[in-house]
Amino acid sequence: MLKGKSILITGGTGSFGKKFVETILLKYPEIERVVVYSRDELKQYEMGQQFSTSQFKQIRYFIGDVRDKDRLTRAMEGIDIVIHAAALKQVPACEYNPFEAIKTNVIGAQNVIESAIDRGVKQVVALSTDKACAPINLYGATKLCSDKLFVAANNFKGKRDEFIKPFQGETRH
Repeated sequence: MLKGKSILITGGTGSFGKKFVETILLKYPEIERVVVYSRDELKQYEMGQQFSTSQFKQIRYFIGDVRDKDRLTRAMEGIDIVIHAAALKQVPACEYNPFEAIKTNVIGAQNVIESAIDRGVKQVVALSTDKACAPINLYGATKLCSDKLFVAANNFKGKRDEFIKPFQGETRH
């Protein structure tokens, strides 16, 4: 299923991203490319110690932030599948810095959608959270907005196959 495919994962150095990359590299050795997209160079360096580019020829580390649409669009060149796991997830940090949460979780989600459409990405899987179904804090509210954006993107993607797949999996708060 993933043979010859190229995958980009936003938030690739987070807890989900690291486990996802490990699983992909070990279970799907025929994958063409795995791009770890994150803004944390230290985490990328540390991840590179575990998954080195010399041992795993498919892996690429790409510094970038989902808030930066130009950089995101550049990173999606030649990508078949995007896994969107980047988010501000700590409830107290989101409450104290509300617009930062909006810029990452909402505007960043829209940037992922637009970049994926512009680059012809075939499929996007966006991680969500149970906190989005009945939000009582800003984190849940921003993830609800993100979910709505991804679902609505299927309406304006044109004649492409369905490419946005919401995934209800993240439960951290």
